[in-house]
Amino acid sequence: QVQLVESGGGLVQPGGSLRLSCATSGFTLGYYAIGWFRQAPGKEREGVVCTSMRGGFTDYADSVKGRFTISRDNARNTVYLQMSSLKPEDTAVYYCAADRAPPRDYSGTKCRLTAHAMDYWGKGTLVTVSS
Repeated sequence: QVQLVESGGGLVQPGGSLRLSCATSGFTLGYYAIGWFRQAPGKEREGVVCTSMRGGFTDYADSVKGRFTISRDNARNTVYLQMSSLKPEDTAVYYCAADRAPPRDYSGTKCRLTAHAMDYWGKGTLVTVSS
């Protein structure tokens, strides 16, 4: 049974930090690209950052560049999202998702921030940035 379980969300003040975890089971993490997405109240789901199968390629949304860092530990079946300098507009439910057919080119496999292309999803963890 495929599972992705997010954890680490909570309430944090503006400027603070959080680290989210995405624990996976039921599939071989190293064969999948992973993306983090978020959905704020009343807004559409948006891609935040993704990582290729072995972590050699990453893609960040402009809104989080320089503040968020994705990493993965395939041996531990876990992907992390380190979030720093958090802003109120980062408030959202954060989801991790697995992509078994990410794009590739001559340099290797990539990843994509395309929600409809993801094969498996977690249930999300709420991040609230507020004073």
